[in-house]
Amino acid sequence: MAIKKGHIVDIEIERAAYEGKGIGRIENQAVFVKNTAPGDKAKIRITKKRRNFLSGMLLEILEPGPTRQEPFCSHAEICGGCTWQHVSYEEQLRFKREHVRDHLQRIGGLKDAEPLPTLGSENQRHYRNKMEYTFGNRRWLTREEIDSGVTFSDRDVAVGMHIPGRFDRILNLSECHLQDPISFKIMDFVRDYAIKNDIPAYNPVQKEGFFRNVMIRNSHHTGGLMVNLVTFEDKPELMKVLADELLKAFPQITTIVNNVNDTWSPSSEGRFEHILAGPGYITEKIGGYSFRISANTFFQTNTLQAEKLYEVTREFADLKKGDVVFDLYCGVGSLTLFVSDEAEKVVGIELNPVSIQKAEENAQRNGVNNCFFETGDMKDVFTETFVTKYGKPDVIITDPPRAGMHPDVVKTIKSLAPERLVYVSCNSTTMARDLADLSEVYNIYRIQPVDMFPHTYHIETVAELRRKE
Repeated sequence: MAIKKGHIVDIEIERAAYEGKGIGRIENQAVFVKNTAPGDKAKIRITKKRRNFLSGMLLEILEPGPTRQEPFCSHAEICGGCTWQHVSYEEQLRFKREHVRDHLQRIGGLKDAEPLPTLGSENQRHYRNKMEYTFGNRRWLTREEIDSGVTFSDRDVAVGMHIPGRFDRILNLSECHLQDPISFKIMDFVRDYAIKNDIPAYNPVQKEGFFRNVMIRNSHHTGGLMVNLVTFEDKPELMKVLADELLKAFPQITTIVNNVNDTWSPSSEGRFEHILAGPGYITEKIGGYSFRISANTFFQTNTLQAEKLYEVTREFADLKKGDVVFDLYCGVGSLTLFVSDEAEKVVGIELNPVSIQKAEENAQRNGVNNCFFETGDMKDVFTETFVTKYGKPDVIITDPPRAGMHPDVVKTIKSLAPERLVYVSCNSTTMARDLADLSEVYNIYRIQPVDMFPHTYHIETVAELRRKE
């Protein structure tokens, strides 16, 4: 019988796919099923049929596989925040290593690439230092709620996570384990305040409403706690009252800001910002260096794992006191400063001018005098003129965005051919492509996956490359 959309079938899950879905086979076709784990025997409904694969929705676990565990969050099957809660953490680390290996060998053609065991996170819950909760005027109803026939009065104001694939529907969270528990309590307080005071959530379809986001940032080492209230309109008096109420309820808060995004962009970064309480930033430390983090500053989301990631990067760079180091895609200079005490000079390049300003301020504040920064598009800045200005590098550290490096940047690295190159990646598929190109000039010595995001399929990878003799 030919399998069609809507058919209900039993299946055994054989392995995990890169994006967290389980893979089984029916009639020699791959079937991708969310919320399943290797070894599961499951009843599923076919939801999509394509020429080369099928997609299915889990209806029932008939027999759990050896890696399956009970999710600790009631939202695990719906929320897009933690897609692997149902898999033991040891297996998550193994899967991530396998995915890095698969990408390097299959996409990059690097047949001898063999990653080291994944460095796990000390904390598998409450590990994030930043959470961005979204307001919505259309709460997502669960299947049980729909089937109940009850009319729910709280459908107009929801705060939580976007339903995967739906920009207009919000899962109204009743718990969240990603950040310190105070984060959820603050979010819940703002939600209740909005409901009690009849303050509307932003409607992304009609482009109207008030509250857009509640963003909470906390510092692991210094105790800083920031609340960033993102709104569609600028109402200073209303926000001042809310800020006062928040400080009464949560005296741990060290600063409150209001980003006003009165555009149609879904970004949580406002067109302008008001500081409602405190200095408008928090401070965090990595490796003895102190960093100021504003509402819209990029900073590694898992502080403790960022320290591990940076330690691996520094070890792979094998820095000497006389070395000139280029740090490509340096952001606010956190890694630049981290390696600065073991090199003669470190030069960071970054597209975002605000990040470069923050990087320079961070260097000055920490008394670091051997770090220099340039702003601009990497392919335009990283040229012979740049090398003439700062000297030929002994080591290059590159930490590109998910899209990887521009071909011109790879070409420049190959022409400079410094002895050592360390590639830090948040996307091992584009990393595999770039390493394949770089392998004309470099040998790959070590590949270290680092788990920054437990219970998700995301993985950071650090590769150590040495110039061929």
